[in-house]
Amino acid sequence: MSKPYPTPHIKAVPEDFARTVLMPGDPLRAKFIAETFLDNPVLVNNVRGVNGYTGTFEGARVSVMASGMGMPSIGIYSYELYNFFGVENIIRIGSAGALDPAIHIREVVFGMGACTNSNFANQFHLPGTYAPICSYDLLKTAVEQAKELGVTYHVGNLLSSDPFYGDDSGLPDALNGNLCWAKMGVMAVEMEAAALYMNAARANKPGAPRRALALCTISDHIITGEVTTAEERQNTFTDMMKIALRTAKEFDHE
Repeated sequence: MSKPYPTPHIKAVPEDFARTVLMPGDPLRAKFIAETFLDNPVLVNNVRGVNGYTGTFEGARVSVMASGMGMPSIGIYSYELYNFFGVENIIRIGSAGALDPAIHIREVVFGMGACTNSNFANQFHLPGTYAPICSYDLLKTAVEQAKELGVTYHVGNLLSSDPFYGDDSGLPDALNGNLCWAKMGVMAVEMEAAALYMNAARANKPGAPRRALALCTISDHIITGEVTTAEERQNTFTDMMKIALRTAKEFDHE
């Protein structure tokens, strides 16, 4: 009798995944990364069309698997990877909408922290407000890689938003959600980082580190109205992919 798979969402065994998993939201972006950057990529998961691959990058074993859209989705996949598959590092590589006029289309933002309008943290029964933060080790390494590659980057706070279509467009500026976050210095809005950071924190144990980092390419600008196409987001945001891959390489032989 064959051994059952650990979860209903990932049809793989722990040995199928590397220590570090890159997680774009889009399954087609995962496919693009695997086919473009990994040597000998193997499809290790395709449940619900959520493509997951493992291969090597410059000799380092790396996995890439889609997270889907939103905190509930990345919440499921990151929880399972950390707790059932022994994955130590998850690097979200996604897109974000800029809230800071000094940040431009195609530049990369690193989420040192992740504010949220989600109720995701309620499950942990905390007696206060939790501040989700990334792994300093991953962040420091990723910033070093960005500098070496000559990529324009920004480090700071992200907003992980539950709604994509907010119903505040007709409100005065003082009540417009995006503008309120921008006033507090939040760089950009995306939809996954806070849940990823919380799951990493909850899964972390002495001797079994669980690290998380979100790095996103600016795909549109909430303030100026600049946008990129879906095809551009899928196939041309390669700077953040290279940063993430080079960071994963550094954590393959700790």
